[in-house]
Amino acid sequence: MKIHFLFLFIGLASCTPQAKKLPQNVSQEAMEEVYGEIKTPFKYGIVFQHPDSTKMIDSPTIFREGGLWHMTYIVFDGQGYETWLAQSEDLLHWESQGKILSFTEGTWDANQKAGYPALVDTEWGGDYGVEKFQDRYWMTYLGGSSSGYEAGTLKVGMASSSALTEIRAWETSREPLLSPEDEGARWFEDKTIYKSHVIRDTELHTGYPFVMYYNAKGDTADYESIGMAVSEDLKTWKRFGENPVITRHQGICGDAQIVKMGDLYVMFYFGAFWRPGAFERFAASYDLVHWTDWEGADLIAPSDPYDRQYAHKPWVIKWNGVVYHFYNAVGDQGRVIALATSEELARKEND
Repeated sequence: MKIHFLFLFIGLASCTPQAKKLPQNVSQEAMEEVYGEIKTPFKYGIVFQHPDSTKMIDSPTIFREGGLWHMTYIVFDGQGYETWLAQSEDLLHWESQGKILSFTEGTWDANQKAGYPALVDTEWGGDYGVEKFQDRYWMTYLGGSSSGYEAGTLKVGMASSSALTEIRAWETSREPLLSPEDEGARWFEDKTIYKSHVIRDTELHTGYPFVMYYNAKGDTADYESIGMAVSEDLKTWKRFGENPVITRHQGICGDAQIVKMGDLYVMFYFGAFWRPGAFERFAASYDLVHWTDWEGADLIAPSDPYDRQYAHKPWVIKWNGVVYHFYNAVGDQGRVIALATSEELARKEND
């Protein structure tokens, strides 16, 4: 009898479902399928300039709320970065609404507050809404006290608000979430930290519900790479892994945006200076940790007068069957937000 139950137990145990081990590499065939899905060969042109065209704008993050599209963007005016909000009905025509992160005095982030909303829906072709956590909306930001263009030691802060699209100041953190000066700062991030992007990991690939990707530069590695951090509560963050997940060991890999296509995650990011100029790239992963870098053609590269210097810093969505690739263009119109699409869209004469 005991032997019978022992064999029964072993048999049941052998039938217990095991966690599926995910591939660490994405096949070339799958990468080509992704490229075919996300490519945007039609440059629509400039879609947004700040009302004061003498100021530089940067880093669009686009989401949907209340039947309208909204874009956070950052403005550099000579002193540092502040964060603004714009609005659109059709993704093509944008109007500035006002400022939501401003300069302060005597704080660790006095002169730099470049914000990036957290927990935007990552589903490819999804609703692009923003998730609340603990009844608030959240936004990481590049923060620092030095004045100038990305000057001094930059760190990651967290802002929050009870309202997503009202034009009012978000509450900011008294201390940074992550700093190059932290005891646990890794070799590739112990000089300065730039843009951050926070998503919810619903499948807990990392063991944590929240994942942050950010680009950073090290004292011994004078180039930008993309690394990871994880959190249980959005407030306390732990660095994940010893090395960056994307790097070329030269130039810049930066400004990650993550989308989910079925069981595959796609990271849009930009490259710069490991060959001339700045250009848009992507990588793919099954587990958010191991990324396969695309080795084919750029998604977007400089080609027109308005983006002849740089075409970089992506935010990409799919809406009503059309892929919209927003990016920061630098050329003869200054620093502006431009758009490329998967289908050719006609511009109105009064645009």
